[in-house]
Amino acid sequence: MSRLTHLECTRCGQHFPADRPQTTCPKDGGVLYARYDLAAIKREFTREALAGRPANMWRYREVLPEAAPVSLGEGFTPMLPSREYPHVLIKDEGLNPTGSFKARGLSACVTMARHYGIKKLAIPSAGNAAGALAAYAAAAAIEAHIFMPKDVPIANRVECEYYGAHVTLVDGLISDCARIVAERKEKEGWFDVSTLKEPFRVEGKKTMGYEVAEQLDWNLPRGIIYPTGGGVGLLGMWKAFEELEELGWIGADRPRMVSVQSSGCAPIVKAWDEGKPVAEMWTDASTSAAGLRVPKPYGDYLILDILKKSRGIAIAVTDEEIWDATRHWASTEGIFAAPEGAASLAAYRKLLANGFFKPEEKVVLFNTGTGLKYLDVIDAVSSASTPLQTPQASKPPTREIGGIKIGGIIGPY
Repeated sequence: MSRLTHLECTRCGQHFPADRPQTTCPKDGGVLYARYDLAAIKREFTREALAGRPANMWRYREVLPEAAPVSLGEGFTPMLPSREYPHVLIKDEGLNPTGSFKARGLSACVTMARHYGIKKLAIPSAGNAAGALAAYAAAAAIEAHIFMPKDVPIANRVECEYYGAHVTLVDGLISDCARIVAERKEKEGWFDVSTLKEPFRVEGKKTMGYEVAEQLDWNLPRGIIYPTGGGVGLLGMWKAFEELEELGWIGADRPRMVSVQSSGCAPIVKAWDEGKPVAEMWTDASTSAAGLRVPKPYGDYLILDILKKSRGIAIAVTDEEIWDATRHWASTEGIFAAPEGAASLAAYRKLLANGFFKPEEKVVLFNTGTGLKYLDVIDAVSSASTPLQTPQASKPPTREIGGIKIGGIIGPY
């Protein structure tokens, strides 16, 4: 792995060899980042070299670990211009394999697990990371052991079972799932691929930053709004921008990074508002956007530092605002977003209203997954007694004919 020179602790800066499996820094528990010989890479890897390469995340192979990829075609998702806001672009990660941005991180993670000869992987997940691990582990012929809250969307559980993973549903939150993995991993011989407990999920996620730059002709936007549970995507993109500058592909300007969370679980927002460098554990976390229900992100200190360096912000939106944005995006943009992704639209509305972003500034909103994986949750929300629709995003009437419910106008099929 000549391009990948070492792993570096993001707290103390200590270096670790990259030729064997690593977790976190044994000294202070810091997140480990993969570091490359970018000076050498720069001499041969140019922006022009990307022309004609496959449209997936491995097109950036020079800045990814040198190992045979376990790939299902992840990455290079479209950047769609908004039909409502002239200067907004929507990065639609729901078109990834397994229906979410998690495919990127787990592709890189499982690639390295196979490279290292690891046979059993374990993960706590709010849903989508579990599905991605199950799929890539199946492709790599590696055992996957998955721990999810029992109330995850049905699609997450079903897909994991069909991929052949060992699934345990836990009466609790993702933090409870993580505790179980930590308690059992040594006895069971599992390698823990929890968020930021190994270095390569960040590497997969950073390709989102490379893509944003490439798809915008190497001119970064004024802002990026990113739904934040564990926050790996935000960390990965910031790492990508640093690497791109070192490669000489972009300048020193950075987007204002925005972390959006649900008001029912907003540890990063609380820490940001209070000026703290780390987050506290959020008690009684509750949101129907399962991927945002992370009571304390492991990389909180990195997320908050990026927000500060980028002159960004952390903002909370209510579940009602999230579901309104989900329906609005579908009916206005033709994008059936995951609720976590639609939170970025809810945040943009607020930031436009309070002047944080101006209408003429280019802003990228991340839809992190497809709404198709949340049909049971969406149906439950739609059936609730409290209406969540606005007049602009109202639900078409539904008629019942012969016992079959049909929405909207009935005509020739």
